[in-house]
Amino acid sequence: MRVVAGYGAALSLSLYLLVKVLWVVAALLGSTPSAFTDGADWVLLNAVTVAMSVVGVVLGLVLAQRRARRVPAPPLVFFAWMAAGFLIPMIPYMLFGAVLGGGGGGGDPGGGDAVPSWEMAFIGIGFGGMALGLAIALPIYIRERWPAAFLGRVGDHRPVPLGRSHLRALYILVAALALLWAHWAAGGTLGLAPAHRDLMNADGRLLAGNSALWAVMGAAAIRTVATGRPRMPRWIPMAVAFTSSGSLFAWAAWKLPWALLRPGRYAGAEYPAVSVVQYGLSITAGIVMLAALLKVARPRRSGVR
Repeated sequence: MRVVAGYGAALSLSLYLLVKVLWVVAALLGSTPSAFTDGADWVLLNAVTVAMSVVGVVLGLVLAQRRARRVPAPPLVFFAWMAAGFLIPMIPYMLFGAVLGGGGGGGDPGGGDAVPSWEMAFIGIGFGGMALGLAIALPIYIRERWPAAFLGRVGDHRPVPLGRSHLRALYILVAALALLWAHWAAGGTLGLAPAHRDLMNADGRLLAGNSALWAVMGAAAIRTVATGRPRMPRWIPMAVAFTSSGSLFAWAAWKLPWALLRPGRYAGAEYPAVSVVQYGLSITAGIVMLAALLKVARPRRSGVR
């Protein structure tokens, strides 16, 4: 399953990579979306996503290898954490988006220019296939390489004390973000700029609700492994916390430069200050959650090789 899922993820994301390469080539030849008055911004944006896609394809290939344990752990865990955070939480969002008729896609803003259907199909397959492949291959790989952190049941051993201040900080950060995102998902307008509230459409509300759900799930997963209850297979809260922390960090780290630099006349639904604070809190929450997860996992690991 790991081999098939890893190769499937790499192959799927290769389709997205192809589209992005074509966009860069077209931009260099003078064809850019109307919203990007400066073609250099469009080239830079897509060059970054090309690099990210290449990393994702390589990650899928690594997860499929039988000798993948020889890959150094720190860069592998970091890129897997980022990739899982970007894509796995998007699976329910894409499914609900497809059912409700929302975008459910992952294309970059293009100023309303029409995108050929085959490009949108490649983008959708790229994101969906990579997300599903990671959701299958990554937990299997981590369980094989560091079994002590994943196997057994919650409560089999003495819970690792994280400290009240650590947990309290995590709960406050997640609660603030989850309440804000849930407010937007329910149709609230607090923090949204009146001129751009239309950007928080049904698709945007669905995305906000999905983000709130994963943030709460991550905090609950950390509480489960830290307190030793409720009893369940250990891999479930570990995988959820790993994915949630990556999502909080990765998406905010991607969106923060957009909020600060605003390339191509970019405008978010939120007030600029709200965007910056929101993404800063999300990055911090992701780091705090990952630190808690590593502290829980470290005493049970067989060693990072």
